[in-house]
Amino acid sequence: MGLKFFNVYGTNEEHKHSMKSVASQIWPKVREGHAVQLFKSYRKDVPDGGQKRDFVYVRDAADVTRWLFDNPQVNGIYNLGSGTARTFEDMARQVFAAAGKNAQIEYTPMPPAIRDKYQYFTEAKMERLAAAGYSAPLTSLEDGIGEYVGRFLSQPDPYR
Repeated sequence: MGLKFFNVYGTNEEHKHSMKSVASQIWPKVREGHAVQLFKSYRKDVPDGGQKRDFVYVRDAADVTRWLFDNPQVNGIYNLGSGTARTFEDMARQVFAAAGKNAQIEYTPMPPAIRDKYQYFTEAKMERLAAAGYSAPLTSLEDGIGEYVGRFLSQPDPYR
């Protein structure tokens, strides 16, 4: 059995450094009331900040993993995402909203080294997991970011 994890966000991702979620990366600027930066788009059919990813809350990733562990008769490779692509701008706006602040978003040039290879859209096809019997609802971006900011990011770090 295997899982292909899509863009997981949530608690305890500080060890991922530059690979941590957009929410975690932009949180310090949001907390301080500063603008955050997202990449400009280099495709005419995608607006700046309109690049899409399938963001999945870490609790959902843990729940699916636990379900698979508890159901050893289920075998195969499964996508693990929310099943719905959302824009980076959606993500940033949700972080600002959860912090009770007005969104301040600026667009910065994408580094030339990744410009030609950049993925503008990822979305997990979740039908196979559903067909295997997983039926629990997945957390919306709004609810997941609200919980992540309210219960975790906005709290004092106990290790400082």
